[in-house]
Amino acid sequence: MAISAAPGRDLPGSKTCSVKNCPLCNGSGWIYWRDEEGREYGKRCECGLVERQIMEHKLQFASIPEAFKDLNLRSFRLGVYQREDSRRIIKDTCAAIKYYLDHLDDMRERGMGLYLYSGTKGSGKTRMAASIANELIHVYRMQVKFAGSMQIVNEIKATWDDRTRSESDLLRALSTVQVLIIDDFGTELPKDWIGERFYSIINGRYQDKLITFFTSNMSLPDLRYDDRITNRIRERTFQLPFPEESVREQIAEQNQKALIKGIKGGACD
Repeated sequence: MAISAAPGRDLPGSKTCSVKNCPLCNGSGWIYWRDEEGREYGKRCECGLVERQIMEHKLQFASIPEAFKDLNLRSFRLGVYQREDSRRIIKDTCAAIKYYLDHLDDMRERGMGLYLYSGTKGSGKTRMAASIANELIHVYRMQVKFAGSMQIVNEIKATWDDRTRSESDLLRALSTVQVLIIDDFGTELPKDWIGERFYSIINGRYQDKLITFFTSNMSLPDLRYDDRITNRIRERTFQLPFPEESVREQIAEQNQKALIKGIKGGACD
């Protein structure tokens, strides 16, 4: 079968191109060709533009806080914990998280997530949740949404006076995204209407077996929500404790030392 291609279009078997303005696809990310009967076919160009666009969209959609966008599990530093009991706890928790990711297919089938908790602020829960989010996006190509519990509450309230957005659309989006990470769950005031909205989100995800991660300053028994919510979280998450130790000062100190070392290394004679 004869195959023809217009200028800038590719024939099957062409070499890979990795330049930004690809001459093979004219920067479209797609390669088209026609057979002798004039039927047109298309495929993604090997320059990877479409894949990069998809990844950029996933990262933008995820809304991971800017401070955590470059984190991953390999960059999570266990050495910032000073107490022996803290290091033991975080070591066990990290081992559990590794097991979880190693068996992600099974976890997805069961709709199992994680509940990371510690009564101490700054213990690394959010950093770990963001690291997992980045891992799921970059390695497993999953769609992730990262949102603080108060952010969700405020977004819901914002729809009440916005004719361009509806509360039901927002709740549906949170209920159906492939992976939802709710940061600082339980810090919001336990008003009835807030509980009903979170129940709607959590129950929808429970029914569809969608993965949900939580970080919280409270253990499940201490959450100020009724059993409808806590029982569903208990059934569909592994509850993993974090140390009762803040590591923010240690991280800041290590960053300061790294800066000073870099300055000294580049100092003029």
